[in-house]
Amino acid sequence: MSDAYHGPLERIDDHRWRIPRSYKPGMRVDGLIYADRALVEAIKQDKSPEQVANVACLPGIVRYSLAMPDIHWGYGFCIGGVAATDPAQGGVISPGGVGYDINCGVRLIRTNLTFADVKPRLQALVDTLFKTVPCGVGKGGIVKFNKSELRELMSEGSPFVVRRGLGWQSDIECTEAHGRIADAEPGLVSERALERGSDQCGTLGSGNHFLEVQVVEKVDDAQAAAAMGLVEGGVTVMIHSGSRGLGYQVCEDALKALHNVPEKYGIDLPDKQLVCAPVDSPEGRQYLGAMRAAANFAWCNRQIMTHLARQAFADLFGQPAERLGMHLVYDVAHNIAKMEPYEVDGRTCELCVHRKGATRAFPPGHPELPARYRTVGQPVLVPGDMGRASYVLVGQPGAMEHTFGSSCHGAGRRMSRGAAIRASKGRSIHRELLDRGVFARARGRTGLEEEQPDAYKDVVQVVSVLHSAGISRRVAKLRPVGVIKG
Repeated sequence: MSDAYHGPLERIDDHRWRIPRSYKPGMRVDGLIYADRALVEAIKQDKSPEQVANVACLPGIVRYSLAMPDIHWGYGFCIGGVAATDPAQGGVISPGGVGYDINCGVRLIRTNLTFADVKPRLQALVDTLFKTVPCGVGKGGIVKFNKSELRELMSEGSPFVVRRGLGWQSDIECTEAHGRIADAEPGLVSERALERGSDQCGTLGSGNHFLEVQVVEKVDDAQAAAAMGLVEGGVTVMIHSGSRGLGYQVCEDALKALHNVPEKYGIDLPDKQLVCAPVDSPEGRQYLGAMRAAANFAWCNRQIMTHLARQAFADLFGQPAERLGMHLVYDVAHNIAKMEPYEVDGRTCELCVHRKGATRAFPPGHPELPARYRTVGQPVLVPGDMGRASYVLVGQPGAMEHTFGSSCHGAGRRMSRGAAIRASKGRSIHRELLDRGVFARARGRTGLEEEQPDAYKDVVQVVSVLHSAGISRRVAKLRPVGVIKG
């Protein structure tokens, strides 16, 4: 296959594979991919390992260019890529290491409801959610913001919308970074980006974004599950979305603005999609300021959808969301770059950690965790596919030691959207999902076909690699029963 990877992959142990820095000129560190033997065979079918090697050429990169087991080809960085750069050593920030959908992420809401409560009304519940939570290409939101309010929202993040009655204080406590990255600069977000985001805060969007009603099928870690309020048979809601058109435009603007910047700083890149700037340069600071603003927008987006989901449940079940126990378990970003402290060669350094299709996974005792999770570790939310399962994990000490506090973000695609549509010809994905006990609604004509279960790797394999490697530990398996998509 012309798209296959033919370079070296040296097995280190049962869950790690090395691309040696000797593989190609310019590599400053080794590449390191987390996978088992079966996953590696699938991973080699596209050029994503080549992208891992290319990222290893970035100035200031520390330790490794990393990839999680849900790795697949992306723009610049692979999806599932993690790289930390040291600004003190000329480390760079690369928009390709964040992605177009800035702060695409996942949040999980638990409830007091059981599947026995929901099953007789499942179709009505999915229909109510479909009507209440805007989804689909170009679909505008119920809550509108003018440009001045948008800038304030991008500066303050989740607390801005919670103050407006669109959430609970506990939501902020259980959101990564409390739903706000400091030093966001909304003034650096273009007018075009503001226009695109003006009516999209509180909307699901399309593609692989979803809102899913799930049942806790199995608990593997009773202590961590109890801290999260998860019990077998309990109903949960998972929301996956990002910064919509605003974040996409911020990325597009940055790629244009940075086009000639590597040459200015004498940076030689193996792939133009890795366009970058030193973190401490004016150009690097400008991208970071705008990216942080888009990230805060994304947290507000998911927060408003949480409010709308609570409304839908309250309307259908005739009880306030508080009585239904619809508390946020956690919200994690998986397309972001953040400054975080790590020990490198015996000294503590503030590193720029790129996570592109990867989730933060801080271990027990980490000072950034809410008190309720301090003894069990940070919840890590890993969506699977519409027909099988998703997982809740918790971060482990191995993540801080080996992966810059990072874990996987999902099952990972194994088919392009076009290939998935072709593979669904003559089939009814809606009927196939019903046969698996999943009621699905989609706004777009090909939404279910593009995101069919066969388009994804088996999330069980992906999660098992990181569980065995001591990066993140399994807590609970969540089975989908209802899905809405764009």
